[in-house]
Amino acid sequence: MKRLYDVQQLLKRYGIFVYMGNRLYEIEMMKNELSRIYQAGLLDRAEYIEAELVLRREHRLEEEYQKKKES
Repeated sequence: MKRLYDVQQLLKRYGIFVYMGNRLYEIEMMKNELSRIYQAGLLDRAEYIEAELVLRREHRLEEEYQKKKES
């Protein structure tokens, strides 16, 4: 799992589609949903950590992009 798209496909396997019109909000909601799936015991630890790291990276990159855009 390397991209946000991969995490979206993972969530899609569980019937979760996230679209809010704001990329940062979408990433945060994906983190919440991912955590709920993991806590329910549906994901193994390795897959959860891998997806969480992708979401953290994407969140950081999107924040940097939006700051540049505002400047």
